[in-house]
Amino acid sequence: MIVLFNKPFNVVCQFSVHDPKNGKPGHPTLKDFIAIPNIYAAGRLDTDSEGLLILTDDGALQHKLSHPKHKETKTYWVQVEGAPLDADLIPLINGVDLGDFVTQPAKVRLMQAPAHLWQRNPPIRERKAIPTSWLEIKISEGKNRQVRRMTAKIGFPTLRLIRYAIGAYTIDNIEIGSYQVL
Repeated sequence: MIVLFNKPFNVVCQFSVHDPKNGKPGHPTLKDFIAIPNIYAAGRLDTDSEGLLILTDDGALQHKLSHPKHKETKTYWVQVEGAPLDADLIPLINGVDLGDFVTQPAKVRLMQAPAHLWQRNPPIRERKAIPTSWLEIKISEGKNRQVRRMTAKIGFPTLRLIRYAIGAYTIDNIEIGSYQVL
């Protein structure tokens, strides 16, 4: 079984209860959205990121989708602060040194804001004097906070990060907070 979930912002990618700290309530988890037993996430998506999360009961498929050696392409829609030019994206296309590692070359292009994009709750912070832009970034790695670190490194911090696709799987026709069973 394969489950495609369009994960909202602020949801933790685990089914177990997220322990609250300092008496504050914890974040919602996958169990608040998906009531299918014995499925597991194939990879992770940060709490402050949105979009496609694949879950499955097939261990071999889970490994194939999440292990870096299989080089499954992940497509992200990234709203950044500022207005990068094509020349600004060259370091991402060539691979950028993040200090602890150099990224593999990415496929990057400027894009229009995605059609039919849901409202994020809470909304991103916007500054009147600084425009925002959208990028499509395709990578086959998936190191911790990699896309956010990449855009920050070239001077365009990420404001919103949506994983649109993993390989051929996408969030097309899946509402935010909803899932589709294949």
